[in-house]
Amino acid sequence: MERRIRELLERFEKVEELLGHPDVLANQKEYRELTQEHSYLSEIKEIWGKIQAAEQHLQDDEKLVRSESDPELLDLLRQEIQSYQASLPKLRLQLENLLVPPDPFDSRNVIMEIRAGTGGDEAALFVGDCVRMYKCYADSKGWKYETLSAAPSERGGFKEYIMVLSGPNVFRHLQYEAGTHRVQRVPDTEAQGRIHTSAVTLAVLPEPTEEEQLEINERDLVIDTYRASGAGGQHVNTTDSAVRITHIPTGAVVTCQDERSQHKNKAKAMKLLAAQIIEEKRRKDHQAMSSLRSSQVGSGDRSERIRTYNFPQNRVTDHRINLTLYNLTSVLDGELDEFTNALIAYFHQQKLAGDENSR
Repeated sequence: MERRIRELLERFEKVEELLGHPDVLANQKEYRELTQEHSYLSEIKEIWGKIQAAEQHLQDDEKLVRSESDPELLDLLRQEIQSYQASLPKLRLQLENLLVPPDPFDSRNVIMEIRAGTGGDEAALFVGDCVRMYKCYADSKGWKYETLSAAPSERGGFKEYIMVLSGPNVFRHLQYEAGTHRVQRVPDTEAQGRIHTSAVTLAVLPEPTEEEQLEINERDLVIDTYRASGAGGQHVNTTDSAVRITHIPTGAVVTCQDERSQHKNKAKAMKLLAAQIIEEKRRKDHQAMSSLRSSQVGSGDRSERIRTYNFPQNRVTDHRINLTLYNLTSVLDGELDEFTNALIAYFHQQKLAGDENSR
């Protein structure tokens, strides 16, 4: 690993030099690509520096413990040693995750669709919990988010919530959140204290770039307008601002009622429709080119049960990587890095294994 780190740090110095070159500054495409690479390499340099510093401090403290006789100082040194021993594995895992090669899709905007599945009102409430969880995660990463569509439930939460998240490495960290998220808890309405199991489904779609934008023929669309429903203030239900678009060739249906303007709702719905059509085409192309790899890596399809949130035990389990954490409250507050980083590393290893087996 150290040789690989040295190579990347040498590349970091080279990229810094290139970014100051007039020819690069004049080429917007090259400049954008180099700034993204510089950001990635800077993160590796920072984490590697933290690891080296922690290892050096640990060695120094361990030497002092062997020669020190003062009880108070010994106690302080042992506390520092425990702290470094706890932080180093996390830093190394973070570095391993960063060493997964960047993908062109990494910083693509993400369209996230969260829908209530089995469980009725409880599922809708958990959609609300998930929306908050991912927004908190976005805040911690410095990402931005925008609601595309929301269908509030009468008893709280949402039947469906669709949003766009944008920022550095947003797709890299969120792509493996797609699937079925199961929640186990005692509903407020449960008199006997019995645990109910509900589920929500997540879809994660990369937002199309300008180069990928589809030419969607208006003749292939059925556009319906209707009055928006649910919480939304005095303007809700007064105009036909909500929009439903059906794409006849694929059967894809999207709705948007979040904006008061029918024009804005249609624009958002068209963005979502394009993302769905492109993602379906991409999925079919991928299956046609590499059905073996698809079966080995896993599709990330929303039908797969990927994670369970157990409230009575304060437990969250990701079933794909057999990772269980007993910090459900923190996870719901957006502390998802331990899961997302482990998933990035896991699926990268699966991909490498698939490449090896297909040779």
